Formats: sequence, structure tokens, C-alpha cells
Amino acid sequence: MNASMNPNGKYARVGDIELPNRKWPSNKITKAPVWCSVDLRDGNQALVNPMGIDTKLAFFDLLVKLGFKEIEVGFPASSDTEYEFIRRLIEENHIPDDVTIQVLCQAREALVKKTMESLKGCKQAIFHIYNSTSPAQRKYTFNKSKEEIKQIAVDGVKCIKSCLSDEDRKRIRLEYSPESFSHTEIDYAVEVCEAVKNEWGCSADNKIIMNLPTTVECYTPNVYADAIEYFAEHISDRQNIIISTHCHNDRGTGVASCELALLAGADRVEGCLFGNGERTGNLDIVNVALNMYSQGIDPQLDFHDIQSVGELYTKFTEMEINPRTPYVGELVFTAFSGSHQDAIRKGMAARTKMPKNALWDVPYILIDPHDIGRQYEGIIRINSQSGKGGAAYILEQEYGICLPKAMHPALGELIKKAADESQRELDKSEIYNLFVKHWLEAKGNLSIVDLAETHLEGKENSESTSCRAVVEWKGKRYSIGKTGNGPLDAFAGALSEIPAPKFSITAFHEHSIGTGNDTSAVAYVQITCEDGNQYWGAGKSTNVGRAGVDAVVSALNQIK
Repeated sequence: MNASMNPNGKYARVGDIELPNRKWPSNKITKAPVWCSVDLRDGNQALVNPMGIDTKLAFFDLLVKLGFKEIEVGFPASSDTEYEFIRRLIEENHIPDDVTIQVLCQAREALVKKTMESLKGCKQAIFHIYNSTSPAQRKYTFNKSKEEIKQIAVDGVKCIKSCLSDEDRKRIRLEYSPESFSHTEIDYAVEVCEAVKNEWGCSADNKIIMNLPTTVECYTPNVYADAIEYFAEHISDRQNIIISTHCHNDRGTGVASCELALLAGADRVEGCLFGNGERTGNLDIVNVALNMYSQGIDPQLDFHDIQSVGELYTKFTEMEINPRTPYVGELVFTAFSGSHQDAIRKGMAARTKMPKNALWDVPYILIDPHDIGRQYEGIIRINSQSGKGGAAYILEQEYGICLPKAMHPALGELIKKAADESQRELDKSEIYNLFVKHWLEAKGNLSIVDLAETHLEGKENSESTSCRAVVEWKGKRYSIGKTGNGPLDAFAGALSEIPAPKFSITAFHEHSIGTGNDTSAVAYVQITCEDGNQYWGAGKSTNVGRAGVDAVVSALNQIK
């Protein structure tokens, strides 16, 4: 396919911001912003099946539990459902004293009055108004000039003021959004916001929120940061203004835009859990917060049990979380690549000997999964791309089977072959069953019919063992016997009496598994035959000596 995608002039680069001495590239994020969840308004309006009142109440309680201090709860003048939800929030005392609810409203007198009625009895609230300011909106939606659009914003503030008592002014703060800020000429956006601020008034005790949204994300993140810094430098009374971001994700860079905007001086962030929202979604607040956590910053939000949060989010919204979603996705703490698996296994093993708060440096894993309620069990998963270390890690972590490192290639080859044949991921039980079938229950040319051993005391207090056995080799039965320096040595020597390949034991490893009466020994044996070929075997028994004997049988049964 040779088709090109030449836009042929249909699309143009969004204009840059003239900011020759920009400071934000040298800045650092050192503290959490003010977080404002818009899940219950912006997120809810994007759902196929919007949430009912009881679901929204449960979601609100979750947001409070997570630590949000500002929560946009709806558009109370738009429907009876929205209005009733806010009344129940207030009347049923869902709102803690340190939490401020936010309501959205178009600045029309009837709508403003109904919104104010919905807030009766609320200790504090943010009144959020907006109007579109971009050239396309001015041309197509409103057919108005810049001055006329600015006047819409000012008249909206006047309308709100006219509906507020002196007492209301003490508990109601104003947020203004020049909607489509990302497409609006930057100097004009400053001009409109300046007019809104002057009409409303602001002070150190009554700061105004200027929300500068990428309503449609069109900037690269660095240009958005330039716009935020430019706005902060050109708006008057900056010390009495809270600059807020509201990033969408049309270009897939919403998180980056938010982080660079914080470098550029933004004080506040609006977004949704896991990026829910119109089109490609709003900013994923969880992502930004945990990015901060990974840099050693307290995000002031509690995601220590991220899986439970994800489950509730799915329940409330009926939206699925992509398995690759940062931090919460099913696969984000998973490695399929063999080299990744080996590095993770070694890093995890090293941490068992470190203090709990030792600097995190496990390869390929950004943060400790335990910090957000995730587990190590799912970190390494096995498919045809996996290496020898991954399957060994699964056996060790899940089943206590600690294969010697030299045996890992043999295990890796076995697992890779099975994954190739199945053309899918193998789960941990399948890996264990393959190990058991291939080694612990290996069937082949050799089997033991009967086995007896006698421990003999030597003249110099050295112990030796006499082994007597009945075995079958290729269907023919043999009675054999030998004395050696232990059960394994005696049995291996006795096998020289049957027509099996001659071999020597070149590696032996053993460990216990289980506790108390359930303790068993697991032995691993490598044999080297006269032709130079080497084979691994494994045996498991409550009898230590028998585990080694069974491992020898297992190894010989690998010979085809």
C-alpha cells in the first residue's frame, strides 16, 4: 500500500506564542496543584448511560474519600435530575466542611436563579460560567465580533452578581472559562478574562479562577505551556487569580499538556478519573497524580488501593479501563519480554534484602505496585516472547519451586514451545503443570518398581548406604544393587547394571518446600552422558533421599 496522507493545505499548524524568554522549561513540579474532579459533570455528560442520582451520590462519596477538595457536581439548571442531585448532596450532608462543590451554568438570569436555589444551605461553592471565544465559534456559532463576544462574558458576570446577596458573595466564588481557549488568540483571551475579572472583582481573600481549557487539544504541550505562562505574565492582579487547566486529549497528549502547564505557573487542575470525557476524554487525574508520586511528591490524593477505585469507576460509569492505562491497567505491571522478566526478577529479589523505604530502582517498573494496592504476582506473565527467567520466577513466587539458574534455559525452552503451540499467554497454573508433567512426573524408558535402602556404619564413623531396587528399562525388569556414600550415589551406581546410557551427576541442588507435616524436599539433578549430552531432572518427596533418586530417573527419562 503506497497511499500517502498529504493534507494538501487542509490543515495548518496552530500558531506559536511569542514568548522569547520563557521560564517554564527550567521550572520543576514540587507540589500538588489544587485538584478539581469534573467526573460528575463533564465526565457524566460523556457517558452512553449517564449516572442516576444514587450512583452520582456514591461517586461523590468516593471522590471525597480520595481527597478531592473541589468537585464539579453538575449543571443544576439543565434538568430536574441534576438539581435534585445537588439538593440531596446538601440536605443529606454528603459535603464535608473542607470540600467545595462547583456548579456550571450559562449566565442567563432564569438559569442563574435556579442554580442559586440549588445551592441553598451550601457552605461554599464555585459558580462556573463560560462562553466560547475562538474565531470559529465567533464566526459559525454566534456570528459576533470580538467586542460582542467579550460583552457576553461581562454581561454574564453582571447577571450572576445581580442574583447574589451580600451573604452569597461571601460563600460563592467565580470561575470563568473562555471556552476554546486553545483556539483563541492569546491576547484576546487575556482581554476577555481581564474584563471578567474587573467586573467581578478579586482580592487575596476572594480569588477568581480563570480556567484555560484545551477544549479541543490542538497545541503541542510546549505551546500550551507558553500560552499559560504568557497569560500569567499579562493578566493583571496575578496574585489574586487562580489559573486552572482543563485539558482534553484529542492529540493524546493531555497529561503532558497538564504537566507542562504546571511548570508554566498553573495552580489548579480539572480532570476525570482515568480520563473519561467527551471524544478522547478529559485529563486523567490519576495519571498526573501518580506521575508526581513517582517523582517523590505527595499528590494529596489517595490512590493506595487503585484497583478498588478502578472497579468502582467501572461500576459507576459502565466504562472499561484499557489494560494499558498507566498504573491501573491490568497489564501495566506485566512483562512478556524475556530480558525484561529477568531484570525484574533480579530487581525484586534484591529488594527483599533492603529496607521497605529503600530508593525504588527495580528495572522496568516505575513505582512499587504495592504502593497502590497492586501485587507482584502478575508482574511476569508468559507467552512465546518470554525468556527463561520469567517462568522460573513464576514457579518460585507462586509455588516455591526454586530451580537452579543453570536449569532455567531448559524450563524456558519447554514453556516457549508450549506458548508457541497455543499461540497465547500461559497462566501460572499451566506453567506449573508443564513443569510437573515434564520433570516431576516424567514418563520414559526408566521406572522404579521397588526401592530399599540400608544405612551402614563404616569403621571410621563414616556412613554409607546400600541400595537395592527393582527397575524397568524399556519394558524389561532388572534387580540392581550398589553401595554408595548416600542414597543418590548408591542408586546412580546401581543403574550401571542396566543397559541405560552411562552418565555422571554433574550438578545437584535441593531445597525444602512447605511447612510442618507438609514439608517436602525438591531435588534437581543434572546428568552428563558419555556422549556429552546433558539432561536435567527433578524429583519431589517427603523423603529427602528419595527426592534425589526420583530426580535421576526424571533426567534419564528426558533421553528420547
